[in-house]
This record gives sequence, C-alpha cells and structure tokens, in this order.
Amino acid sequence: MTVFRISEVAELAGVSGDTVRRWVDSGRLPANRDENGHRLVAGADLAAFMGAGSEADPALGRSSARNRFRGLVTNVIRGDVMAQVELQAGPNRVVSLMSREAADELGLEVGALATAIVKSTNVIIESDSPTGARHA
Repeated sequence: MTVFRISEVAELAGVSGDTVRRWVDSGRLPANRDENGHRLVAGADLAAFMGAGSEADPALGRSSARNRFRGLVTNVIRGDVMAQVELQAGPNRVVSLMSREAADELGLEVGALATAIVKSTNVIIESDSPTGARHA
C-alpha cells in the first residue's frame, strides 16, 4: 500500500505541512505513526479526502498554471476499451480518458501518484475578480 509523509501530502494538496497536521489532529484525514513516530497517510485515505475536496487555497487559482500537474489518482473507471482516470493535483482536478490498455500498463489505481501532462491548442483563463474588474 502506498503511504505519504506529511510533507508529501502538503505538496499534493497545495497547503502547508501545518495544515495537514491540523487535518490529521482533527480526525478529518486518517493517519498512522511509523516506528519513529512520523505520521503516514495511506494513499487510498488521501485519495478519498482529496476527492471530497480539501481546503485548497483559492488564491492558487489566480495564476496561469503550467501544463504538468503532479497529483494523486482519486478515481479510475475501467471499461472494456477505455478508462477514465481522475487526478487531484492540489486544488486542480484533472480527468483523462485513455485506453484501458494504457491505464493498465501504467498501473493507475486509486491512491497512486501520477502526473497529468496537458497539451492543448486552446487554453481558457477566467478571472477570479468579483466583478471582472480590471487593474491597471
């Protein structure tokens, strides 16, 4: 089973390590301690937590993102020919449709670490300003 350290959870969720510790201490995010007392989060537990929507910082959505999104697989639906894979990368949810063969070869399963690489000729950027106000 894949497990993540607090610092890795923080990076994946786009928050600080202190925020992750608060999630664990409050019982919102399950974690166990290893033989050295370090907190570890099971990949499946992290996937469930992130898939439900964590406390991602809305300010992170205010910039144009790069085209690589490292994150955690939160859902995989396999059909006879195609697979739908959901990835939670910090505050970003990325969904990919691919061949089932590709998903199987990559070993994509809930709780696995993966990177979505987006290549597109069209990119839409929306303003998060309350009234679409322009700033000089």
